[in-house]
Amino acid sequence: MTDPLIPAVLAFRDNGTPYSPLYNDIYHSAVGGLEQAHYVFLRGNALPDRWHGRRVFTVLETGFGMGINFLVTWAAWQADPARCERLHFVSTEKHPFTPGDLRSVYAATLSDPRIAALAQTLVDAWPMLVPGTHRLEFEGGRVVLTLVFGDVQTSLPVLRLRADAFYLDGFSPARNPEMWAPAVFRSLARMAGEGATFATYSSAGDIKRALLQNGFVYQKVDGFGWKRAMLVGHFEPRWRVRRHEPPLPFASEERHAIVIGAGLAGCAVIERLAARGWRVTSLERHGSVAQEASGNPAGVFHPMISRDDSVASRVTRAGFLYALKRWADLERSGHAPLRGGHGLLQIAADDEEARLMVEAIAALGYPPDYVTPVSLAQAERLAGMPLARAGWLFPSGGWIDPASLCAAQCAAAGHLLERRFGIHVARIERTTDQWTVFDRAGQAVARAPVVIVASAHDASRIAGLRYAPTRSIRGQLTLLPPGAVPPLSIPVIGEGYAVPLTHGTTLTGATYELDDPDTLLRPSGHRENLERVARMLPALVRATDTIPIESLAGRVAFRCVTSDRMPMIGQLADEAAAVSNAQLLRGAWPLDLPRSDGLYGAFAYGSRGLIWAGLGAELIASQIEGEPWPLERDLAEDVDVARFLLRALRQQTVNGQ
Repeated sequence: MTDPLIPAVLAFRDNGTPYSPLYNDIYHSAVGGLEQAHYVFLRGNALPDRWHGRRVFTVLETGFGMGINFLVTWAAWQADPARCERLHFVSTEKHPFTPGDLRSVYAATLSDPRIAALAQTLVDAWPMLVPGTHRLEFEGGRVVLTLVFGDVQTSLPVLRLRADAFYLDGFSPARNPEMWAPAVFRSLARMAGEGATFATYSSAGDIKRALLQNGFVYQKVDGFGWKRAMLVGHFEPRWRVRRHEPPLPFASEERHAIVIGAGLAGCAVIERLAARGWRVTSLERHGSVAQEASGNPAGVFHPMISRDDSVASRVTRAGFLYALKRWADLERSGHAPLRGGHGLLQIAADDEEARLMVEAIAALGYPPDYVTPVSLAQAERLAGMPLARAGWLFPSGGWIDPASLCAAQCAAAGHLLERRFGIHVARIERTTDQWTVFDRAGQAVARAPVVIVASAHDASRIAGLRYAPTRSIRGQLTLLPPGAVPPLSIPVIGEGYAVPLTHGTTLTGATYELDDPDTLLRPSGHRENLERVARMLPALVRATDTIPIESLAGRVAFRCVTSDRMPMIGQLADEAAAVSNAQLLRGAWPLDLPRSDGLYGAFAYGSRGLIWAGLGAELIASQIEGEPWPLERDLAEDVDVARFLLRALRQQTVNGQ
């Protein structure tokens, strides 16, 4: 189970220097935090000169602390007319500050008004204090802060990135030896790009030895303030120190991608690529966006809570938090999707589940702005009507109109998006450095160096995948007209769901019918939806008994799912090459698999497309651009399109073995 996050405690020494009571060490030199950041970390890594002329430059820091190093680096980037196009700053932190404490420490220590303004922007964007990877974007996405809340020894091994500079800024080795453990330096070597530099305030002998053992060379230079010496250096291994090279951008001079499918998955990819300056051709078989499951009148969004903090819970948490950030950015840019107010209530299936979830939320240490248990009386006040049981509240959960989200994402892409509707894609083919897309008549309809297949049930067929099994789930929704049932104050979910839409309509659903292709509404489906909702909301029993089932409106859509109910996201494997080398790949890991150049997938989102699509799109865009991944590597492997091929190789069940 993921360890609960324990926030930092704000304290000050008598001279006003902030320090950590847990480690009994200061966050920065008493001479000055801004000055230390400039001298030790920017100057120690030859910045800003080293990022000149670069498209992407990545800094990895061990120990975010107050964030002073990030703020000073951001300010230097702002002031530099020759700055890199995108600055990535990745940092780990086991004990992050609460937003209130961060605001207080900045007010007490920052005298530079320019840095103080950036600090205010950072606090306003500060993520919820839950474990995992959090991605924050500033400067229109040109400055990206990826915060990893968790222990450095478990966080660094699961990062996937190519670092250009390292800020080694943990508390002193004597007071916090875990930050300077051998495993930390092995992780740095795994992520170091060619010529990557480092700087650290410390000059302890154990650190020197660990650097040398992991392929770094160092030199001792004058320290900052009262510190006599510090270390700087670069990555120059004299022997092989890693199995896999850190990621590089896809090699193509033409920044043009084809996205097949214009539902939630495809439109999210369109927006993320266009935000990086890519020209995108969208191919959709229908006459407009969001015509399949993404065309439902509304969808609920919320994280998933499990007592063991399962993979599904961790991926869903990451997707939920990232989606909230992306939607807020769309709203600020004038492309607001239609969504309800804040808050979503989940009702326990029985009293035992209610008790277990209260215990799980407490054990996992979730803050109340993420999820909070509520008693039956509290739940009824929130919902505005009697309920069957207690449950838990997601204050930032709610409902959103998926089609409006797709439209907002396409609008945000602006002139970089070419939309083509009525295109029935049959197959794709790669020749030299281009992918060609063919329609059902065998005609070539588009060419580009990159293709992202985001067409749900058709994705495996179009991409020619044999080891990407998906199935179809028929889902029927029911719309209750205004006045038919008492109005809810917020969405309520549990065995089913009830969502109060605009103009008094209530959405309920949805049925779950495996491999059922029937597109017609069924009275039995409406009845099933109403019965499930009535078990959560007893006040609806009498109301639904009086509604003629045959008169109800609704919608049928088909969810695309995998056997493990996880999505398919990322670069596709070259299945033919893998099969031909099956014996060599029996013990392979995901990074060992041969991959199809320029071919990616985003599909099988099931009923969680709203919260998986944005994160999946960001992961794909990061893979294409060679940027730090927005998701821990082990979680990315759990959603990797190639995971079923990998299982077949390990089990020796691929054709040719």
